Amino acid sequence: MKTRRYVVAIVLAWLMSALPGVAFAQRVSEDDVLEIRTVIFRQIEALQRDNADEVFSLASPRLRAAFKTPENFMRDVRASVGPLYRSAALAFRTMLILDDEVVQQVKVTDRFGAAWSVFYPMQRQKDGTWRTNGIQLVREASVST
Repeated sequence: MKTRRYVVAIVLAWLMSALPGVAFAQRVSEDDVLEIRTVIFRQIEALQRDNADEVFSLASPRLRAAFKTPENFMRDVRASVGPLYRSAALAFRTMLILDDEVVQQVKVTDRFGAAWSVFYPMQRQKDGTWRTNGIQLVREASVST
């Protein structure tokens, strides 16, 4: 299982470096980048405040339909993304497009000092706003000195 996660992280890192900036620029404006990062930041802040309604409101309609209630969504989020739930630090990294899906990478350091890459697939709504459409958490390999 750990090996699979590391392979996924390596493949995603390679894809990020191979993506041409022109294709990215044609699909996502600077305003989009700002809004996407704001939505993710607001969702993480709401998660850390245990505000289930706000966390749920920033998720895509597909996710809201699948989980039905803010409480169900929060229960799953807490169980599946623990390092994000009580993170010590975060930093936005590269945004990429995979199969026409915008994915924002965020580096998270948990309260124990471990680093994680968090991948947020994003979904543009009919009104032009952005919502999170899932999450993938991959622990970064630690480097010994």
